[in-house]
Amino acid sequence: QVQLVESGGGFVQAGGSLRLSCAASGRTFSSYAMGWFRQAPGNEREFVAAMWWSGGSTYYADSVKGRFTISRENAKNTVYLRMNSLRPEDTAVYYCAASHTITRTSAPSTGAYDYWGQGTQVTVSS
Repeated sequence: QVQLVESGGGFVQAGGSLRLSCAASGRTFSSYAMGWFRQAPGNEREFVAAMWWSGGSTYYADSVKGRFTISRENAKNTVYLRMNSLRPEDTAVYYCAASHTITRTSAPSTGAYDYWGQGTQVTVSS
């Protein structure tokens, strides 16, 4: 069982930056692949980024590639999402998720993840 708690959301002007954190409970954190998703009002939850357990392989949605960076510190049971050059269309609730079994094909699918956090709101003003 893994419990995930996101933090770091807030209000920022366009062009600004935020770093989200996701703290995980459980002694086997390093064995999970981690993902970030987001959901804007009226929209489906969409994939943002994923990182495999080794920390060496990452995968990003085209909409955030070059602006967002996912990273993890297994010793702290924490995964991060650094968001630069934020745009109003990045406004959403951001969720982290953990999976035992994602591949590059399944990583964008919400159904591939076993555990979810409660989300943190990010609002970007124009």
